[in-house]
Amino acid sequence: MKENKQISINTSGKNDFTKIANRVSFVSIIGNVILSVLKLLAGIIAHSSAMISDAIHSASDVFSTIIVIIGIKVSSKESDKEHPYGHERLECVAALVLAMVLFITGLGIGAGAWRNILQGNYETLEVPGVLALAAAVLSILSKEAMFWYTRFYAKRIDSSALMADAWHHRSDAFSSVGALIGIAGARLGYPIMDSIASLVIFVFIIKAGYDIFKDAVDKMVDHSCDEETERKLAACVMEHKDVLGIDLLQTRMFGNKWYVDVEISVDGSFTLQRAHQIAEDVHNRMEEKFPKVKHIMVHVNPAEIHKTEKGSSKYAD
Repeated sequence: MKENKQISINTSGKNDFTKIANRVSFVSIIGNVILSVLKLLAGIIAHSSAMISDAIHSASDVFSTIIVIIGIKVSSKESDKEHPYGHERLECVAALVLAMVLFITGLGIGAGAWRNILQGNYETLEVPGVLALAAAVLSILSKEAMFWYTRFYAKRIDSSALMADAWHHRSDAFSSVGALIGIAGARLGYPIMDSIASLVIFVFIIKAGYDIFKDAVDKMVDHSCDEETERKLAACVMEHKDVLGIDLLQTRMFGNKWYVDVEISVDGSFTLQRAHQIAEDVHNRMEEKFPKVKHIMVHVNPAEIHKTEKGSSKYAD
């Protein structure tokens, strides 16, 4: 009965994860489609290369959000015979693809801006119209709102792919700030500022792509949890009255989940049955206290019989 109840809870959690992620992604797609069309029209009508570049950046957000939806869907699949540890790492693959999209988008924008700057004939560059300025302001406000909206739910369900999409929104907001400055500068008599703004947008996009790439790679190569998390895990273990110390504690991130290996010391005079019960109690308590823990391996080491006080541990506060 207990086991069935636990399975029901986990399934419900996965359903909520997918439902929230899909809702946020749908809002992002609709917002980006509308915004990219408006910015593209404004860029063409107002003769602003910076705004056209910004529109391309927003259009890439639509593709990236679709990648996020696919990544979250496949990563939420239940464990099977071929994948006994689950599919959580596939969400990191989605984040990696998103990083590549950002890199390619950024390089395209940067190359075009660099060509305009190197040409040197700035008098031939058209001065952007006031419509481009209005589009830039609208973009900044919209993309910043989308960033906070997506970030809130990404933290709530602990989704690396959704968080990557949130930072994609933030990079778009920053690029729009660059576009605003460039367009304003061009209208004040410095047409080259529009191309310089596109170059600034390129830097922001590449930086966002690098951050997303690094975070996804860390989660795919069994990177350990941070020290504060490990201290909290150790404190939870030591709460058990029969645990005398921690001989080893290792953690690794698997997508947005944690795997924990811990060796505990208990009184060597305890029976095998009692030692097993202690290990099971520690296991269950950690899973209850830390929902992100997917699997725990608890190994029991016998301590000296005369040792009755809890020993020190490098993991404890």
